Amino acid sequence: MIAALIQGTLNSDVLSRRAVLGALVAPALCQDQRPKLFGDAEAYERFMGRWSSMLAPLLVDFAEVRDAGRILDVGSGTGALAFSIAKLKPHCRVLGIDPSSEYVGYANNKNPFPDRARFQVGDAQRLLFEDSTFENSLSLLVFNFIPDRKKALHELMRVTKPGGCVSAAVWDYGAGMRMLRVFWDAAATFDPTAERLDELHMPLCRAGELGSFWKKGGLQQVTECPLDITMRFASFADYWDPFLLGQGPAGFLVRDLSRTGQQRLREELKRRLALGSEEEPFALSARAWAVRGVVLNRR
Repeated sequence: MIAALIQGTLNSDVLSRRAVLGALVAPALCQDQRPKLFGDAEAYERFMGRWSSMLAPLLVDFAEVRDAGRILDVGSGTGALAFSIAKLKPHCRVLGIDPSSEYVGYANNKNPFPDRARFQVGDAQRLLFEDSTFENSLSLLVFNFIPDRKKALHELMRVTKPGGCVSAAVWDYGAGMRMLRVFWDAAATFDPTAERLDELHMPLCRAGELGSFWKKGGLQQVTECPLDITMRFASFADYWDPFLLGQGPAGFLVRDLSRTGQQRLREELKRRLALGSEEEPFALSARAWAVRGVVLNRR
């Protein structure tokens, strides 16, 4: 029902963008709508891609990716994880799949490892690969967007060879991802809908949730741990301007505000960040939760 409402809204002007956001964020955002929320690859790079590139090598290390054979990157976006795997594991061949053809085209065009990494449109819930095709399967900042996460996890397990790892990471939206935590707390001070749209309500983003989900899915030797990075901003504009590009729930919320609303949010963010001036560099911590599990031998 929600999917039908969203699709109808996206194709008409009957409901506001805020109504779309309400349907998307509660109870969860879905992968089918990820091309809508994150539809501009260039804008996504400014908003979140640069931080994905910092997080990706930490996931590769945690996931114990073997430096051999084929590796699957599910929800590859603009290519951060696939590029990191190709750089750190020179004997691997990486295939990235994403539901957005724009992201796939962007990743293929900027690909610095064309001989070992490639990208194609694909759905995590319906992988078009034979059983045991890949040595390892990974997903970065995507699993909480997939509508049927159980099916997607089963698919990743199916296409991963026995003894290989299935790994994923998602932002800790509740507390650890300060860039967005500061944003949503500021927005909630004057916009009553912000709390409902806050990404802290998304699934799998709290300690223990990914590990529990992996265990229930049938993976063995499951390990969960935090991955921490530091986001460094050259100025307040470096922090604020990417929100104006309309990427993700936060970007959609900003674009739905009036100019007065945007200015109020901007000033509240400056107050909460406690900057001496708008030109002052600053840093924010960011935490993601990562999980890995081993695929059992198949009978």
